[in-house]
Amino acid sequence: MSTFFKELTINTVDGRPSYHMITDQVKGAVKESGIQNGMCVVQTTHTTCSVYFDEYMHDKNYYGDDYLQVDLNNVLQKIIPRQTTENHPYLSPGPKHIAYGMKKTDPNYPAIKWTMLNTDGHLRADLLGSSVSLVIKEGLPLLGSVGQVFFVDFDQTRKRQRHVFIMILGD
Repeated sequence: MSTFFKELTINTVDGRPSYHMITDQVKGAVKESGIQNGMCVVQTTHTTCSVYFDEYMHDKNYYGDDYLQVDLNNVLQKIIPRQTTENHPYLSPGPKHIAYGMKKTDPNYPAIKWTMLNTDGHLRADLLGSSVSLVIKEGLPLLGSVGQVFFVDFDQTRKRQRHVFIMILGD
């Protein structure tokens, strides 16, 4: 059994969910791995981000999001509204979590209280999940005829550099 690991870096946007089709990078990693039969896991460790499997719909809005992503945003907005102020519509983040976050030091992301108003991003990511698993058969990930792998950052408070990890196991 062999293993292969690859990390993708993705630059996201602020003010709206940031969608990225990463299918070609996943296919490239499978090819680079040389593994013919096995399993490919695509995962993010960011708690306001998701990796998911869906169809690419071709039609796009002004921001370049395909219509299925826009529909997903509209559905999620109905069940998980965007957080625009503290304690509304969510209890999180509470004062202890804000105090914890304000002590963190990251030169790329200064501690600013309003950037912690991202509970909606956490809940949306919880719903979609942080990873997908794909079977590899004869050197190709099984995606069906229209399946694509997407990464989305639901944290709308600021743009960031995010990471996706690809782990491939097999023979």
